[in-house]
Amino acid sequence: MSAVAAWRADNARRMATSGLAMVALAASFAADVVTGPALLPIGDVLRTLAGRGDDPMMAAIVVQLRLPIALMAAVVGASLGVSGAVMQTILANPLASSYTLGISAGAGFGAALMILLGGVLPFGDMWTIPLGAFAFAGIACGLVAGVGQLRGATPELLVLAGIACLFLFQALLSLLQFLASPEALQMIVFWLFGSLLRSSYPKVAVVAVVLALVLPVLLRDAWKFTALQMGDDRARGLGVAVGKLRLRAFVAVSLLTGAAVAFVGTIGFVGLVAPHVARGLVGEDQRHLLPASAVLGALLLSAASVVSKLVLPGTVFPIGIVTALIGVPFFAWLVLRGARR
Repeated sequence: MSAVAAWRADNARRMATSGLAMVALAASFAADVVTGPALLPIGDVLRTLAGRGDDPMMAAIVVQLRLPIALMAAVVGASLGVSGAVMQTILANPLASSYTLGISAGAGFGAALMILLGGVLPFGDMWTIPLGAFAFAGIACGLVAGVGQLRGATPELLVLAGIACLFLFQALLSLLQFLASPEALQMIVFWLFGSLLRSSYPKVAVVAVVLALVLPVLLRDAWKFTALQMGDDRARGLGVAVGKLRLRAFVAVSLLTGAAVAFVGTIGFVGLVAPHVARGLVGEDQRHLLPASAVLGALLLSAASVVSKLVLPGTVFPIGIVTALIGVPFFAWLVLRGARR
């Protein structure tokens, strides 16, 4: 087989794999809509989605509650999957993600601060808490990116800076919890668990717009990210401005992570697991890896949303706990595999 034929066959395999992942995502999305604590008949739910239902209560539950939750799970999962793939590439570290490097912790601190100041701020919780989370996710990412602008900064140093950022914001978050009233503390803990229950169409639109704007910018730099995987020196030899590329990547990760966690709380390990699964399916070529990470991140969080409704029938289990239960064994497997190597 010639090199061109082999490339075409490999590309067709990657496209077919991505197509199967999208089919699985569609199935998980449908399951997310038809399941819920109300235990509605599946046939009635499908008729309501098709516009043939005549029960106003059914329409309110399915269209106004369940559908925004399913959509939010998809767009948040896609955002976290892409941000994790970018972080692992620019830092050359398989354990890197916005969660493990403190960006999500920064968002958690920002949200907790807004909850604590809720009686002082003139706006409602619907937007002040997301804005606080978004702002401090950017600050956390800026701290790590600032270290990257130092002379002689290496990916290893950036990882250490991210870990320091993680502990800093966790300590500040603990301080806020200590100072909070019982009512504010309950809100903070609920937000930190991660939940899709407050999803709405305007919130889904914000996350979707950020993803739609950032992903094409990242795909434009896909070949540069691929070159960066061969090392900084080789990437520079190919004409890649490594420092500027990392800075753009940090800005993109900040936007994706801030928008993703601003409305649903801290959801861990999606950005760690999804890129690794995508890499095993489509390889290291970033032209395929970034879209596949988005699809698999959406699939993982959508499936976790379904599981969160089935763990305790009649209630919704916090989705952040579900993703952690999936991610912690995977994280341990990555560490042990790296130790064996």
